[in-house]
Amino acid sequence: MSRGRPQLYLSYAQDMALLNTPTKRAWTVVLVLVAVLMPFLLEDDLLVVLATAFVAAIGAIGLNLVTGYAGQVSLGHAFFLALGAYTAAAVSGDPDSPRLIGFGITSIPVWLLASGLVAGLAGLIVAPLAARLRGLYLAVVTLGLVFIGEHVFKHWKSLTGGVGVGRPAAVPELFGIQFAVDGAFFTKAQKLYLLMFVLLVIFGVLARNLVRSRIGRALAAVRDRDLAAEVIGVDVTRYKMIAFAVSSFYAGVAGALLYVMIGFVEPGSFNLGLSVQYIAMILIGGVATISGSVMGALFITLLPRVTRELPAILPFVSSSSTGAGISVFQLETILYGLLIIGFLIFEPRGLFGIWIRIRNYWKTWPFSH
Repeated sequence: MSRGRPQLYLSYAQDMALLNTPTKRAWTVVLVLVAVLMPFLLEDDLLVVLATAFVAAIGAIGLNLVTGYAGQVSLGHAFFLALGAYTAAAVSGDPDSPRLIGFGITSIPVWLLASGLVAGLAGLIVAPLAARLRGLYLAVVTLGLVFIGEHVFKHWKSLTGGVGVGRPAAVPELFGIQFAVDGAFFTKAQKLYLLMFVLLVIFGVLARNLVRSRIGRALAAVRDRDLAAEVIGVDVTRYKMIAFAVSSFYAGVAGALLYVMIGFVEPGSFNLGLSVQYIAMILIGGVATISGSVMGALFITLLPRVTRELPAILPFVSSSSTGAGISVFQLETILYGLLIIGFLIFEPRGLFGIWIRIRNYWKTWPFSH
């Protein structure tokens, strides 16, 4: 980019660069430094919430790839999250357990890759249906996956442990470092936070590079008008299958990591409500943006942290589902719906759109045009 001439690029490579302005590069360095310093500044309970948000962001990026970039509405994200969680739990589980499937491989790269591949393979199997359907019909088909998954996981007790029983989540270990226990220099929360942050950066950069590539441009063409894309030579079926496979891979990875943070996997967790949460993440954060996926995941994950404090302030809000008045859990569900409706009406580009407006305002300040 030419000095003093914003948005003037001298080559296509400059325009398509990952960080194509000095300002972006500077802010990226600042954000990374702040994120790395967080474990030494915040309490462990807040670090756990942030680490969970990073994991949710990986899953939201995956959903945004298929819904935001490829235009394929998917309500079955919870199904692929479950596949990843149970694959990871089985691969790293105790091989001597008489009740549960386990292979005893606790190395993070092994069970994390396995969870992504199993979920990605499932997405590839579903993809031919996605290539033939669109809109509401596709949403109903993917919604059916959630109910099928709920039934299978509730009755496959050797894998899931059964309803109300469950099983321990995957055991995170890398180069002899155990992330699920306190260490000599770092607490468990600090180690998990740093691990999830590094993985978010890796998967975020991979997704950003994907959408900047030929595949990403083809997905955008399919999203905007698949018939026109087919006329100009885009293999619509192939790219829809790629979108579903990659999205499912990300969901599998996120499912494996999400329950590492919780430490326990229960079949009833993977329901329609979980899928709606991820839909809320990408709609509130910003459709077809990687940064928006991260913003939405942080917002939705931190929202319960705020609502759980409301019973002390508002007398009509109860902290339990059996108390008088509206419970915080019901309030969170209502807020999800209101936020989705509000952003769709007033700011369709989500939090990322708000950030763009703020950035553009300061770029042109003090001039209005």
